[in-house]
Amino acid sequence: MNYLETVQWMFKQLPMYQNQGKSAYKKDLSNTIKLAKHLNNPENKFKSIHVAGTNGKGSTSHMLASVLHVAGYKVGLYTSPHLKDFRERIRINGKTVSKQFVIGFVRRNQEFFEKNQLSFFEMTVGMAFDYFAKENVDIAVVEVGMGGRLDSTNIITPVISVITNIGFDHMQFLGNTLKAIAGEKAGIIKRNIPVVIGETQSETKPVFIDKATINNSPIYFADQDIVEVYDSDMTGSYQKKNIKTVLQVVEILNTKKYHISPTQTKEGLLNVAKNTGLKGRWQILGTDPKIICDTAHNKEGLEYVVEQLLKEDFEKLHIVFGTVNDKDLSTIMPLLPKEAVYYLCKPNVIRGRSVNKLKDYFDRFGLDSKPFNSVSHALDGAKLNANKNDLIFVGGSTFVVAEII
Repeated sequence: MNYLETVQWMFKQLPMYQNQGKSAYKKDLSNTIKLAKHLNNPENKFKSIHVAGTNGKGSTSHMLASVLHVAGYKVGLYTSPHLKDFRERIRINGKTVSKQFVIGFVRRNQEFFEKNQLSFFEMTVGMAFDYFAKENVDIAVVEVGMGGRLDSTNIITPVISVITNIGFDHMQFLGNTLKAIAGEKAGIIKRNIPVVIGETQSETKPVFIDKATINNSPIYFADQDIVEVYDSDMTGSYQKKNIKTVLQVVEILNTKKYHISPTQTKEGLLNVAKNTGLKGRWQILGTDPKIICDTAHNKEGLEYVVEQLLKEDFEKLHIVFGTVNDKDLSTIMPLLPKEAVYYLCKPNVIRGRSVNKLKDYFDRFGLDSKPFNSVSHALDGAKLNANKNDLIFVGGSTFVVAEII
């Protein structure tokens, strides 16, 4: 198989949560442990930082990787989902894993994958860990896919665990209270390993403190401990909490024989996109009219995005919007600006919510909306109706943003 055929096989032959949702979720680490043993436990051959959370874990992971890169370390970065190309998930110092490695890894292990019915995510985690071990990275920043306790990435023993925040997302898997969801995220807290919490929340703080106490893990609340915030090319105002989280992690790393100067930290934060290839976070795609996209897709994330949108200078607001069908719109609809014009679309994945069902929601809430048969047509519609002093925002789902970047 060539690269395209290999990736298509991974997407189509085995469950992939990104496309299919609940049917691809496995509440068990046994397959990942079995795969790790089959690969000679690559997760034990490199240092790591483990990053979980409802919002901000991707941005935080990329920021940390950029800072470590500038400080002179060979840095692995594992994130999900990807926007355009599968290889975005696995990088070293910003460079994506080679097509040949992907092809070779699947070819060598395909029989094992099929025999043990491994999921897409399990295969991908194994590939990332195998790659980081073979390439002898100094440290890898590993983003949790979903939850924490039962996530395939949770076979590592990191230098530091990070939990950015807790919000209502993936509730069908993680629980329907913040306390329950926090309990799943707290599953990445390991014995004697420090944990950084990015956002202090009254409902979740006791959960993290209890778990840290049981595991004798030093616990830090970054939003309380870090005062000065450095600038970043990640310009969304919501990134300030993620920056504080990164600064707290850097402080701890410097007590563990890592050497990261304030100058290197500042440079790393100012060059995240350049150093890591991160896209889709308050990314400006055009001017006259200004076009902004952001991958925020749940209540907590969209609250920050809408708040920042309304601070922009514009005559009229146009929003290209689509979601997946397992997203709870009842918590999202009240956040959306009433004066905007909405261009509704279905992202091109199995999980995409039909545009007609989406239109029903918008009609119910009295929002001015028009249905389109694709993301690109919706954006074209917004561009056609907007003048140069207007603002176009594209979002609602990672998959909507992926189609226009």
